[in-house]
Amino acid sequence: MSSRVTMGLAVLFLLGALFAGYWGLVLSRQPAPVAQAPVVQTDTIAAPPPGVEKPVEDPTRQPVLVLAKDIPAYEPIKADDLIVERLKVAPAGSFSSPEEAIGRMSWRPLAAGTWLTDSSFEAGGSLARMIRPGERALALSIDEIIGAGGQLSPGDYVDVLLYLPSDQTNPDRSAQTVVPALRVLSVGALMGPVNQGQQEQGISRDERAQQQKLKANARSVVVAVPEKLLSRLMLASQAGPLRLAVRSAEEKNLERYWAGDSDIALEQDTVSRNVTHFNQLSMGAARSVQVGSGEPRKPRSIEVIRGNQTAQQTP
Repeated sequence: MSSRVTMGLAVLFLLGALFAGYWGLVLSRQPAPVAQAPVVQTDTIAAPPPGVEKPVEDPTRQPVLVLAKDIPAYEPIKADDLIVERLKVAPAGSFSSPEEAIGRMSWRPLAAGTWLTDSSFEAGGSLARMIRPGERALALSIDEIIGAGGQLSPGDYVDVLLYLPSDQTNPDRSAQTVVPALRVLSVGALMGPVNQGQQEQGISRDERAQQQKLKANARSVVVAVPEKLLSRLMLASQAGPLRLAVRSAEEKNLERYWAGDSDIALEQDTVSRNVTHFNQLSMGAARSVQVGSGEPRKPRSIEVIRGNQTAQQTP
């Protein structure tokens, strides 16, 4: 009985194996490729998917051309060196499109993030771009006393004072204002603004802050001198000690300069230049003046008696 059951199961398993093999063979056959119609390309632009909107530019912002990387000196600017930023306030004279700068070369290195203007491609150093035709930049040696206690700043206006000691050719000591109202361009390494009041963009903000800390220890100052007064100031710097007297900001001299007035020093210059001699300060000039009266003393008269006559005579 058991042998028959075993034979029946064997036959059943054999039939199942044959069926599985046949079904696997059928499924392994690939269907015939279906012919597809050729795809014809058209010039129609695919519509954007629903829900995606094109960004709308803010009409209150203006395009400003900015350097995307550092540019070495004398290297032509390429399109990939530039980016266009949209700012609420565009810097004066700034470019708005790459076409205004592509192919141009700057004589000095330009840092990334610098907005470009025509002055970016002008020749000349920082000092040359701080002065106007008819002015000269002249450096003077200073210390804490000469330089107003180390409190000078670029943009200040100063009077240059000269002390002349006595010598064989000049027995009288004197002091005078050699040149008035000179604009300070730099104090040590701290530079002032270039023309149009723009800050020099060749240094970073951190470098400028470091220069500001070293201002009190500066040993030189550069002033803008009218060409007509240049020789006088040069001669005075060798004749005796100098002092720099700071003029009040209430005079609005710097505002006048940016407004186009470059002759402030010449307007303030006088023939006498406030010359003061030492003997004007000595007490000898005051000995002939009565104390508290301001009028010169009158010599006393002497009474002369001759017999029965008397008379007053002045010696």
